[in-house]
Amino acid sequence: MAFKTPVFPAVDDPEEFLRRPFFERVKVMTGFWAGNGFGSPWVLHLIYIAKLAGFSAIGGLLVVTATSDVGGLFDVGRWWDEPVVYQKLVLWVALLEVVGVGGAWGPLTGHFKPMYGGARYWLRPGTIRLPPWPRVVPFTRGDRRGVVDAVLYAAILVSLAVAIVLPGVGTAALSAARPDVTGGLVRPVLFVVPAALLVLLGLRDKVVFLAGRGEQYLPVMVACATLDFTDMIIAAKLIIVIVWVGAAVSKFTRHFSFVVPPMVSNAPFMPRALRLRHYKNAPDDLRPSGLAHFMAHVLGTLAEFALPLVLLFSTNRALTLVAVAGMVLFHLFITSTFPLAVPLEWNILFAYTGIFLFAGHPGGAGYGLFDFSEPWMLPVIAGALLFFPVLGNLRPDLVSFLPSMRQYAGNWASAVWALAPGAEERLAELPVPVEPHHRQLRAFGYSAPQAEMAMQMFVAWRSMHTQGKGLLSVARTYLGDDLDTYTVREGEIGANLVVGWNFGDGHLHDDQLIEAIQRRLHFAPGELVVFWVESQPIHRPVQEYFVMDAALGVVERGRWDVRDLVDQQPWLPDGPVPLDVTWRHPRHHPAYRTANGEGALA
Repeated sequence: MAFKTPVFPAVDDPEEFLRRPFFERVKVMTGFWAGNGFGSPWVLHLIYIAKLAGFSAIGGLLVVTATSDVGGLFDVGRWWDEPVVYQKLVLWVALLEVVGVGGAWGPLTGHFKPMYGGARYWLRPGTIRLPPWPRVVPFTRGDRRGVVDAVLYAAILVSLAVAIVLPGVGTAALSAARPDVTGGLVRPVLFVVPAALLVLLGLRDKVVFLAGRGEQYLPVMVACATLDFTDMIIAAKLIIVIVWVGAAVSKFTRHFSFVVPPMVSNAPFMPRALRLRHYKNAPDDLRPSGLAHFMAHVLGTLAEFALPLVLLFSTNRALTLVAVAGMVLFHLFITSTFPLAVPLEWNILFAYTGIFLFAGHPGGAGYGLFDFSEPWMLPVIAGALLFFPVLGNLRPDLVSFLPSMRQYAGNWASAVWALAPGAEERLAELPVPVEPHHRQLRAFGYSAPQAEMAMQMFVAWRSMHTQGKGLLSVARTYLGDDLDTYTVREGEIGANLVVGWNFGDGHLHDDQLIEAIQRRLHFAPGELVVFWVESQPIHRPVQEYFVMDAALGVVERGRWDVRDLVDQQPWLPDGPVPLDVTWRHPRHHPAYRTANGEGALA
C-alpha cells in the first residue's frame, strides 16, 4: 500500500485486462483484494482518521463541553458520566449521519469527489426520493423531491443543532438519583422536535430516515423525551443491548464467515500475511479459513451476544467492567478495519455509550433491568424495541436490514447492475448534483483504466460474499456470454449516485429506484439489467431474487439455496450455482438472447 497513490492488480496492460472475460477479471481482482483490500493509499485512511478524531470526536466533545456545565474538554474525569454529555453526543452523531458526513462517507463507499452525497441531494428539490409506503401513507406518492421535503430536511438539521447547543436543565428525578451531576439534561422538547421531523420526512423519503440512523437514535430520543432519569438510563441500556444482541443473532448464519476475510483484508494496519491467513489458500481458494470462522463466530458473534447479556444482568462491578472493556475492544477492532460502510462514528459512540451506561450507571446501583419505576415498562419497552428486529428477520422484504439489527452480518439485500455499452454515461442525465463515478475518479487523479478497475473492485468485493456468488450466477445464466460485453456495477454504487447515500441496504436500489430512473432516462430493452436479491429469512435456507430490465420491468423471479453458495469461488469456476426459477415473463427466456436481440421482449 503506497502512501499517496492507490494500488491496483499487477497486470501488464490494464486496457487489455479490462477486455478480458468478466469472470477472469473477477478472479484476478478477488485475489488482489485478499492481500490488499481496496488498494487505497495510506493517506486516504489518514483522512478518515483525521475526520473521525478531529471533526467527529474532538469537534463533538468541544461543542458538547462548551455548551454544558461539565467542565472543559480535558476534564474527562468530570464529564465522562454526565448524562447531558451522553445525550448530546447521540444528537451530534445523529446530526453528522443525517448530513451525510458520518458513516457512508468517502471513497470506501463510492463517494470520491465530492466525498459525500447527503445534504447535497436532500436540500435540492428535483432529486429522487423513495417513499417507503406510497400506496398507504397519504401525501407521499411520487419520487421527486419537492420544496416541502427540502424544508423538512433543513428543519431536522436546525432542530438537532439547537438541541446540541442549548444548555441542559435540572430535574427532580435527576437530582434525586445523581446529586453530583452539574450539566442537567437536554430539555425533552428538544428531542421531540427532531424525532417527529425525522419520522415525518421519513414517510416521504426512507433514504433520509435510514441515513439519520433512525433505528438507532430515534428510540434514544423517545426515551429521553418521555422518561424520568433512571427509567431513561435503563431504557437506553435495553436499546443498546438489543442492537448488539440483534446483530449477533443475525450473524449465526452461513453468510457471516464470508464477511470477515474481505473486511480484514481491507484493514490498513493488518499485516498482509495475517490477511491471507483468513482464506483457505489465497488467491486460488478464497473460502474462509478456520481462523476466519473462529474470528467470525467466537471472537465476533459469540462475544457480541454474550457480553451484552452480561452487561444487562450483571450486578457485579468487576464482571461489568470486564464486559465493558470487551465491548469497547470489539468496537475499536471494527473501527480499525475500515469496513466499506465506514460506520466509524457509530462504533466510537457505542464504545463510549457502553462505558457511560454500564460503568457509569451499574445495575447494582439502582439501574438494573428490573429497576424501572413501573413494572409494565419493561415488557412494553422491550416489546416495542424487539418488534422490527423480529419482523425483519422473519420477513426481510418488509423491513430494512438496519431496523432488523442485521448490521454487517453478510445477510443483505443486494444487487448488481449490468449496463450495455454507453448506458452508464446516460446516468449523468439524472437530477443528481455529482458526476458519475468514473468521472469523479478521473477528477480524483485516476487514469481511465484505473478508474474502471477501481469501480470493478466493488463488484469483486461483492463476489467474495455469499449473495454475490448467487447474483453473478443469475447474471451469467440470464445474459450468457453477453455478460462480458456489459459494464457490471455494484448496486450500492447506483444508490449513492442516484439518491445520495448507501449503507449496504439493497432496499435503496430495488425495483422502486429502477422505475424512478426509467421514468427519467427511458432505457431501451437490455440497456440496464438489474439482478437483485432479498436477505435470507432466519427460518428458511433460501434467498429470493429477481431480474429486472429497466425497460421491461421484472422479467424473472427465483431463489437459491444458501447452502449451495458456501463452497463456491467468487469467479464461479464450476459455473453458476443451482437456481430455482419460479417465474419468467411468458414472452421472454434468457436462453434465447442473442447479440441481435432475438428472444427479447418487443
